[in-house]
Amino acid sequence: MSTTDIREPAATSAERRPARILVVDDERSMRELLAIVLRREGYDVRLAENGRTAIDMLEREPVDLLISDIQMPDVSGVDVLRAAKKIDQDILGIMITAFASTETAVEAMRLGACDYLSKPFDVDLLKMKVREKVENRQLRQENVLLKRTLGIAHQFSNIIGRSEAMLAVFKMIETVARTNSTILLTGESGTGKGLVAQAVHFHSLRRDKPMVSLNCGAMPETLLESEMFGHMRGAFTGADANKKGLLEVAEKGTIFLDEIGEMSAAMQVKLLRVLQERRFRRVGGLEELQADIRVVAATNQNLTKAVAEGRFREDLYYRINVIPIALPALRERREDIPILAEHFLAKYAEQMGKPIHGIAKIAMDLLLQHEWPGNIRELENVIERAVALEATPAILPESLPTSIRGVEPRFDAPVDSLPDSGFDLEAHVKQIERGFIAQALQRAGGVQVRAAELLGMSFRSFRYYVKKYNVR
Repeated sequence: MSTTDIREPAATSAERRPARILVVDDERSMRELLAIVLRREGYDVRLAENGRTAIDMLEREPVDLLISDIQMPDVSGVDVLRAAKKIDQDILGIMITAFASTETAVEAMRLGACDYLSKPFDVDLLKMKVREKVENRQLRQENVLLKRTLGIAHQFSNIIGRSEAMLAVFKMIETVARTNSTILLTGESGTGKGLVAQAVHFHSLRRDKPMVSLNCGAMPETLLESEMFGHMRGAFTGADANKKGLLEVAEKGTIFLDEIGEMSAAMQVKLLRVLQERRFRRVGGLEELQADIRVVAATNQNLTKAVAEGRFREDLYYRINVIPIALPALRERREDIPILAEHFLAKYAEQMGKPIHGIAKIAMDLLLQHEWPGNIRELENVIERAVALEATPAILPESLPTSIRGVEPRFDAPVDSLPDSGFDLEAHVKQIERGFIAQALQRAGGVQVRAAELLGMSFRSFRYYVKKYNVR
């Protein structure tokens, strides 16, 4: 299927949330002038008549840029900036004063003010400086998100498979990726639900926005709530600064909620509200924030059964199960095992700098016979281990775990009827193996390399069986 890179035009600055600017000045005329000028530029402007009010506002809601007069009767602009930096160290500050002095300028810049203006100032110069600071802040935030995003393998081709079951999954991803519908991924652990979630995001109209992941079963409820919704300073012990939650970070992008079946009843209610109203509040906050996000959830549980047993809310289940995608277990698509194994072999051989270029037939037969309870994740671990242990140019059975070596490859040859009294299968198989090893040696005139070829085995593996069965 096509793996064409689908990319929409980058979002313009107008599509972003307007930057929030807090203007602090004890002169009403100056506050109103700055409000008119900045709102015409499209900014979300908040006003404070003194430093104490400004600090209260900073503690209640996030602010991108602080513009403050320095000389004020109660709390100085420098003290406001100092408090703002404790709340949010990334906040930008522009200091304005009619009484310029080197000492106050140095102190403001030391605290992190990004600029300093003396009254009266040129309005166009102020607008230029504000625009420059806001754009630089947005660019830094986007660079952080981009670095996170680039760390994720998001090419569609990273989901490997040619079986009918996987082709159906590929087709479903192509069909639904460009919609905004919520998706529920189901399947056993290790089947690649995270990769499918990434493929959905990076082939969606939201691909230029962030994708964030949250494992709902990996943390206690209180921490999960803070991670998802964020918190305000002082909301709980240890909340020393305001923090954005992943819902806020993922604005206009995608959030992947892994192991959603592990979510507590209280968190299920809060998530349901987000999906219904597309709004949320930080922990300890009063302001309602927008949640323009696409949700992809995943679980290895039977949520229908969980609903019937009262462990999962029925209304939430129907909210997340808009488009279900079921991922097959690896044992249900055995034809994909060779290409997956070769893929992992190439990956780890390169990482470890080892000249291993293939998997011996007898080793591949063993891989094909294994049941893979851990699915793709287990296969990857097995190949990584084999590459680390292997000393030849091909993976041999000896480098595979005993749990896999203990399963002998199936043959299509007819077998004798099982005796009524039963028999020792393991001893019988060993007798057959020893017989074939001896016959191959006899036919090859005692030349082990030729005997190994007759049995489709590597020389090293053949020599292992000769020693095991003490064949002379």
